[in-house]
Amino acid sequence: MVEVELDSGVAVITVNRPHARNAIGLDTMAELEEALDAVEGADALVITGAGDRAFVSGGDLKELAALRTHEEAAAMAWRMRRVCDRIAAFPAPVVAALNGHALGGGAEVAVAADIRVAAEGIRLGFTQVNLAIMPAWGGAERLAALVGRGRALLLAGAGRVLEAAEAERIGLVDEVLPRASFDEGWRLLARSLANRPAREIKRVIGGTSAEEAVNAFAGLWVADEHWQAVDAVTNRKA
Repeated sequence: MVEVELDSGVAVITVNRPHARNAIGLDTMAELEEALDAVEGADALVITGAGDRAFVSGGDLKELAALRTHEEAAAMAWRMRRVCDRIAAFPAPVVAALNGHALGGGAEVAVAADIRVAAEGIRLGFTQVNLAIMPAWGGAERLAALVGRGRALLLAGAGRVLEAAEAERIGLVDEVLPRASFDEGWRLLARSLANRPAREIKRVIGGTSAEEAVNAFAGLWVADEHWQAVDAVTNRKA
């Protein structure tokens, strides 16, 4: 099942399928679509998995093995790719909280987020090649955007699995947190990003003109929140 939590502007979508290591089947795809519908107005979004063993272990092989035709495989790929596209296009900052291993399709879900925060000890890898297939949900393209074309081909083409620290070193993971404080850490991070400036910054770094970037700044400048913050800083210094 997929769970949705809303807390002070932060939405949390949790894939909770412990019997399948949070793998994604067709029903899970439908539940993810419904969850994204439910959190459209959130100021920040977190995608995570239940437990501490797996973030998302990929596609549910037992269920998806029933897809035997080219048309069925393509339809499944398109459906989950659209889910990942929606995560990537979410207007507010999106954090993938990697509570456990993110392998295969799980790595594809992870790179659809803006920021990846990993618990110590987790492993991350595009391992589809071990099943003689390739990433189908937009993950190969997003991986290349993060680490470069050559490294993306090396990782996904050879199915290499990285420890969290190595993934952080190459920019695939943005921050590694101690397991003991992981939940607290990603929640604090999400709350710190649940603001209008962060939303505008995401839009600007996603690709806008200089005019749009300046207009975004000017809109924030004249907003009441800016002047309230100025007053608070000024009074604190007085």
